[in-house]
Amino acid sequence: MPDGSGYPRPGKPSALNVLGGALESCSLAPLTGWYRDGCCNTDARDLGLHTVCAVLTVEFLAFSKSVGNDLSTPRPEYGFPGLNPGESWCLCAARWEEARLAGRAPLVKLAATHVATLAVARLEDLRAHAA
Repeated sequence: MPDGSGYPRPGKPSALNVLGGALESCSLAPLTGWYRDGCCNTDARDLGLHTVCAVLTVEFLAFSKSVGNDLSTPRPEYGFPGLNPGESWCLCAARWEEARLAGRAPLVKLAATHVATLAVARLEDLRAHAA
């Protein structure tokens, strides 16, 4: 059931991935997602559009840090564990696209990437980086 934003609530089977199927879980360890439920679901309040299920790499983490978003340093005051290469994380769609254009895009779990991502990134580009 939608929450008024046009996007389904978390945990509802009506959320779709970029392939047109049911949105799959991205990661429970570390716990990710706009709702911190393991899924890259979204709603109208998610201004960053945290919808790309990315498999993090050393190159991407370094790139993200270089553009002002340090994802590898733990921030316990925010309950943020810091991320490591090989872990999956619901990444902002615009950050993924920025990294792609810079040649530093992480791999993507397509079945766990929300369909709303297609407002920012092309399916062909996401497929080219499929995990």
